Order: sequence, then structure tokens, then C-alpha cells
Amino acid sequence: MKQLDPKVIWMFFIQYVLAWIFLVILLAVPLIVAYFSSEGKDVSVVMYVGWWLGPILLLPLFFVWAKLTYKFYKYELRDNGFRKESGVISKRYVTIPYDRIQNVDIYRGIIARLLGLSDLHIQTAGTSAPVAIGEGRLPGLSKEVAESLRDELIQRARQSKNQGL
Repeated sequence: MKQLDPKVIWMFFIQYVLAWIFLVILLAVPLIVAYFSSEGKDVSVVMYVGWWLGPILLLPLFFVWAKLTYKFYKYELRDNGFRKESGVISKRYVTIPYDRIQNVDIYRGIIARLLGLSDLHIQTAGTSAPVAIGEGRLPGLSKEVAESLRDELIQRARQSKNQGL
């Protein structure tokens, strides 16, 4: 089985950090309101230590989790379909038969573009869009590998559909 591009570790890491920052901002609003409404009298020292110590402790954890995500994210083209497996704690195995593949798209978000990476999205027949994107998403491929894999998947999908006639 093949692995994603090693630069995807940084993409995963940045995504985890951004998600954590978003969560902190959502949680910070009530704390800021409480601070200004109490004029700072009831706000504990733990809150201040948590704001500075939390990121320092979480960054290495996010990086380790990104490396583990990369290590356990694999894919391959089999005779019967596209197969991928992912997951650190709970594993997910997905096989998409070639005859169900409708379209293969390449997406390059801003973080991926900065790292020279691409996401491959395999759209399948018989599933709704959010499910299809989840089952057929392959993040963190180099631009060349993504384009080559897209072309190969489209070719195999066409061959599979022509054999049924």
C-alpha cells in the first residue's frame, strides 16, 4: 500500500492547530465577558496559566498526532477497486469499486498549495455528497501523484463500465 506525501504531516498539524484556535476563540468569549463583568476580581490564576501553558503542551501532541495520522493513512489501486485505510485509534477501511466512480476531482486549498499538495476527491454513484467526499477523499498527495492517480482512476472506471456492456 502507498502512503501520502510526507509533507502532509505539516498540513495535518496546521489543520489541528487551526481547529484548536477556533475552539479556544469560541470558549474564550464567555470567559472574556465574565472577566469584564466581574472587573477581574473572580478570575482565577488557573485561567491565565491555562491560556499560556495549554498551547505549549498541545503543540507537541498535535505534531505527534499528525505523524500518526500520516503513518496510518494508506491507499492502493486493486483489481476490484480503490482501497484506502485510515485511523489511529479506530481503523476505517474503504473500498470503492471502479464501476461506482462517477468523477475524480483535485482540490488544492491554501495550506495544501503552500506545501505543494493536493486532495483527491472521488465522487461515487449511489451516495450523497458529504458521504461521498468522506469515503473518497485522499488528502496530501503531491500534485504529480494526484494527477496521475486521477487519470488512472478515470481510466479504470471507464474500463469497468465498458466491460459490463
